[in-house]
Amino acid sequence: MQDKISDGRSIRRWRRRLADEREEARVYRSLAARRSGEEREILLGLAEAEERHARYWEDLLGDEIGRQRRGQFRMRVLVALARRFGSVFVLALAQRAESRSPYHYDQDVPASMAADERIHEEVVRALAARGRARVSGSFRAAVFGANDGLVSNLALVLGVIGGNLSSEVVLLTGFAGLLAGALSMGAGEYISVRSQRELLAAATPDPQARAVVPHLDVDANELALVYRARGMAEAEAQRRADALLRQLRSTLPHAHQESDATPEVGRGAEVSAEASDDHEVVGSGAKAAVSSFAFFASGALIPVLPFAVGLTGVVAIVASVVLVGLALMLTGATVGVLSGAAPLPRALRQLAIGLGAAAVTYLLGVLFGATIG
Repeated sequence: MQDKISDGRSIRRWRRRLADEREEARVYRSLAARRSGEEREILLGLAEAEERHARYWEDLLGDEIGRQRRGQFRMRVLVALARRFGSVFVLALAQRAESRSPYHYDQDVPASMAADERIHEEVVRALAARGRARVSGSFRAAVFGANDGLVSNLALVLGVIGGNLSSEVVLLTGFAGLLAGALSMGAGEYISVRSQRELLAAATPDPQARAVVPHLDVDANELALVYRARGMAEAEAQRRADALLRQLRSTLPHAHQESDATPEVGRGAEVSAEASDDHEVVGSGAKAAVSSFAFFASGALIPVLPFAVGLTGVVAIVASVVLVGLALMLTGATVGVLSGAAPLPRALRQLAIGLGAAAVTYLLGVLFGATIG
């Protein structure tokens, strides 16, 4: 009897595993449908691997496969998101799903399949990292802008309330804080990103310098110093410079015509690509400024809304704090998901920091209000 119960439990578990593998394959195929080039091929490769795992469970179940089942709810949600969005947010969720694979402690799973799942996590992590790099500039400005708007304007509103000022003054102060803060954030973000891009441009090697390499004195030159200045060890820098000059000696009569064939010129595209990647990670100054302005304003509007719709007194204060708390938890959870971490701890951390700062300002408002009164 016990064996039959155990067999029944195993069959139910295998069916769940089969359903989840099928859902994971759908996630990757849906993501691949919204991409092209190398990323599409990688995602299709992951889908094929999940389908191979599904066949393992099909073979294990045999005649007990039963009707086709749906995977876990979170996996079905992930499929729906992948079909509609295909964004880095979905990849981050897929990375987290891969990290929770139960295969490493399931005795019915071959070691090779458990290893596959661990590697899948790393593949998805790398794909998600590409996406994070593409949106990091605007996303950073958006998150910082929204959080600053939420916390600073809530603190401002509560500070004014603590000073026993009227609801009209609170409302005016809140909107003034919204506009002033949004303009300041937008301008500051634009200057910050532009300055960072200019610093990167100043540090990027000049491609024109490579054109003079064929004309260097083969007996005495400073090419090794260039490599050392870029961070290469002295021995490696000298070895690389010597190797390049040996190649130049063999082609010296044609150096003027064939300078494009030197390894340094070949590295030109590589350096340009690296510089382009760096600039992409930093983002555009205008986009960062607009994102920062818009998200700060959106965040700063939330603490003012209860007063704008006519609420007053304790009801308005409670409504403002609750709305801001929910918004803080949402931004914290979003950052947690995109970073591949658990969203709840990040949400609670964001809530504690934001409301803590607002509480300090409120107490200061009460203190100064009592002193002035």
